[in-house]
Amino acid sequence: MFTGSMVALATPMYADGSLDWESLRSLVEWHIEQGTRALVAVGTTGESATLDVHEHVEMIRRVVDQVAGRIPVIAGTGANSTTEAIDLTENAARCGADACLLVTPYYNKPSQEGLYQHYLAIARAVAIPQILYNVPARTAVDMLPDTVKRLATIGNIVGIKEATGDLTRARELLDILPEGFAVYSGDDSTALELMLMGGHGDISVTANVAPAAVAQMCETALAGDAATAQAIDQRIQILHKVLFLESNPIPVKWALREMGRIDGGIRLPLTSLSPQHHATVREALRSAGIL
Repeated sequence: MFTGSMVALATPMYADGSLDWESLRSLVEWHIEQGTRALVAVGTTGESATLDVHEHVEMIRRVVDQVAGRIPVIAGTGANSTTEAIDLTENAARCGADACLLVTPYYNKPSQEGLYQHYLAIARAVAIPQILYNVPARTAVDMLPDTVKRLATIGNIVGIKEATGDLTRARELLDILPEGFAVYSGDDSTALELMLMGGHGDISVTANVAPAAVAQMCETALAGDAATAQAIDQRIQILHKVLFLESNPIPVKWALREMGRIDGGIRLPLTSLSPQHHATVREALRSAGIL
């Protein structure tokens, strides 16, 4: 089982939108040094929606090669076409990814039975461990706990990233899912509470800019040391908020540029962080001890 802080890795780009492989290499090394427990490549924060298939697969391959087995690599391979999701998942497996993260099909709004059949088809097609990803605020479809429970009986579906931020939903999932099926937070603001309830880790946006703090918060929470985990989380709570002042990954990529970690390019239809938010994000980075 994958546990702890799993960074939803931003994809470095130059100002013209081309991929910056050298910055990617540096980011991977930094995360490993800072205690990140797994890297999630080409998820929402990685701008999967605007990478073409070749770039998507190449990003996974380069992260896997750079990591070289030191920590797990989880590849984002979800799509609103089941056939495309299978193809991306097959490619991730060939690249050597340790698992895949599959967002619910967006825009076409499948039924709960459609969601079940979608994930069943991918699991049957590719043997790699697979993590479900529920983020209805982005996809316009909510995978309900009963559907997750059905899918949890499939051997290579091993967990879910629950990004609703609803702790009542998280509690229900933890109560009904079989032992050994991982429940991960996809919402930094409530990740600590979810782990203290019995969750298994945080697939984190905040960890892009504060990897050591998020890693330490996760480790202490998973060890049951609530007081230490809460003290760490209190120091970075401001980041959980300001990194969503505009659509993710707009603020986090601006913050990484401010930190000198990446060039800061981002692809349309996303644009760089609005100037009125610059001082707020900069002050949050200072408050968290990053700048």
